[in-house]
Amino acid sequence: MKIKQKMIRKRILPITLILICLLAAVFFGTMYLKPSPIKQTDFLTSIVDYGPVFTSVPASGIVNPENEVLLLSPVSSLVSSIVQAPGRRVSKGSTILTLDPKSLIQEIDNLKDQLVVMENDLQKNRLNSRSIRVDLDYNVEVKSLRITSLKTELEDQEQLLKVGGISPALHEQTKEELILAEKDLKMTLEKNSIRLKQLEADEKGLQLQMDMRQKELELRQDLLNKLTVRATSDGIILGIYTSVGEKVDKDKLLVKMSDLSTFKVKATVDNSYIDYVRTGGEVYAVIEDTRLKGKIGSVTPVLKDKKIEFDVFLDYSHYQNLIPNMEVELQIVTQQKDSVLRVEYGPVFNRNRLQDLFVIKTGRAVRKSVTTGLIGTDFVEIVDGLSPGDHIIISDISRSRRKKEIQFEEL
Repeated sequence: MKIKQKMIRKRILPITLILICLLAAVFFGTMYLKPSPIKQTDFLTSIVDYGPVFTSVPASGIVNPENEVLLLSPVSSLVSSIVQAPGRRVSKGSTILTLDPKSLIQEIDNLKDQLVVMENDLQKNRLNSRSIRVDLDYNVEVKSLRITSLKTELEDQEQLLKVGGISPALHEQTKEELILAEKDLKMTLEKNSIRLKQLEADEKGLQLQMDMRQKELELRQDLLNKLTVRATSDGIILGIYTSVGEKVDKDKLLVKMSDLSTFKVKATVDNSYIDYVRTGGEVYAVIEDTRLKGKIGSVTPVLKDKKIEFDVFLDYSHYQNLIPNMEVELQIVTQQKDSVLRVEYGPVFNRNRLQDLFVIKTGRAVRKSVTTGLIGTDFVEIVDGLSPGDHIIISDISRSRRKKEIQFEEL
């Protein structure tokens, strides 16, 4: 009896093992081959499009005003008041300091008086010119009448000469008088022309002097407005180089301030990345969800705390969210491809050229073999296997990597 029981046990044990293996095969087959419903929102996804792909090394920076503004004294004067102080933020048009206007006002009054006198001289000159023109015209008219009279007298003498009423000598004398009168008139006309041109030149000279005085007056009046030294843009006052009551010369530096209309980034990077820091190299400044493109400017060759300092000049330097002293993350571009097919980088990617990715279709995601190119900091270049507009899962799919398809739950 015991022998039979042992034989039965020997036969049942293999069958049991076979059943267990079959159940395991069915279970694992269901897990890896049969699509199991899952929510699409459980995955990170990205849409394939065209754009740049780049690799980068990290750096950091502080936002600084791009330009400094120097405010100079417009004239020699005394400092009347100082309204602002170094370190103060000011708006465009804000008064920083004022200069004493007394000497300039006196110059303006003198110029106005000179203009009044010159205007009076001009009027006198015009009246004098009119009088001279009348005299000249009268003189010409008298000489013209004299010539007309001589011509008439000559014609009468020619009639009398035919009948012997006058001597030939008298007739010749009249002819000579006519010739001299005509020459006299011609010379008078030439002299009158010269005289009139002189009068015109005199008037133009006076008018030119008045114009010069007028421009000088306008310049002084403009300078009067500039005696109130104002901020030329939004900015921060870096220094004031004078004091109340001090006499300042023309073009003396009064105020130095930053210009907050445009900005640059004062950057630092670890010494291990020094080979990537070159003047003219491309950099991206990451501000919230925005990436601003820029170029590396001057590089400081001296190490400071094992870091290299350099300037970054942004293409969009007047971006509205740039704030002085704001810390920003920088990406120094090491490789870059422009206008390539790309998808956002995610945990799904590794460093292999061939990748198995899931392309989202209606209600499901289908596994597809994809060839990648440059794997960048934020995007991956797609060489083959995908098209613009494809919707890709980019989160970790290690549990589903062997599945041909992922079934999504219906919403």
